[in-house]
Amino acid sequence: MTVLPIRQVGDPVLRRVAEPVTDFDAELAVLVRDLTQTLAESRGAGLAAPQIGVGLRVFAINPDLPGNDRRLDHLVNPVLEFPDEQEQSGPEGCLSIPGIYLDTKRRLNTVAKGYTRHGDPVQVVGEGLLARCLQHETDHLDGILFIDRQDARARQRLLDTLREAAWFEGLPAARVRVSPH
Repeated sequence: MTVLPIRQVGDPVLRRVAEPVTDFDAELAVLVRDLTQTLAESRGAGLAAPQIGVGLRVFAINPDLPGNDRRLDHLVNPVLEFPDEQEQSGPEGCLSIPGIYLDTKRRLNTVAKGYTRHGDPVQVVGEGLLARCLQHETDHLDGILFIDRQDARARQRLLDTLREAAWFEGLPAARVRVSPH
């Protein structure tokens, strides 16, 4: 079992746009296995490849999330579609920003299209928490953190809180940024 360390806010890999997967090979299978095992150990809802330091468009999701009828546990090269304009607001956290949960606005319904590690096309329709997870993990692949989705006042409060967090010590303040999205 390979459980890898999860990169935390301030690590530059979290701010880079991930590259599309072009080879559906044994190396990709190992990456997917590492992602799913690291996610299971962390007990999170999802984990994107950049969060373990790999700049590829792959993420793992918890197969037990409500609405995940296909029990999908990963998605390669995801593309999101939104079938309607409905939104949801609710608490959201991130394994790369431990202990921080903020109300975050997301679309209520999401259709994610992509591939399995074998290169087979797959589609998952998400509502509620599953839709939130699909959007959150796809954001990671685009170098976006959920804290970027907060208004200016909330972002500043968050930065102040992060600077006080025990795990944050040692990260240069200049490396932590919150982007307006």
